[in-house]
Amino acid sequence: MLPLGLMLELLNARKNRVLLVAQAALPESQFSAFKKLFLDEFGRNGLEGELLRLDADTHRSKDRNGQE
Repeated sequence: MLPLGLMLELLNARKNRVLLVAQAALPESQFSAFKKLFLDEFGRNGLEGELLRLDADTHRSKDRNGQE
């Protein structure tokens, strides 16, 4: 499994590319709405946040079980 930091870097690179394409294709008002929805789904309050929580839960579980 990839380290979380690397996964987030890959995710952020793709988020930036999708937002750039959307900005080029949409009028400003539509882009603003798209960006908000997109980041709600894939940003800190969405997928990225879920990955961070899963990683933290995994580390807590390993610590309780005495694993490294």
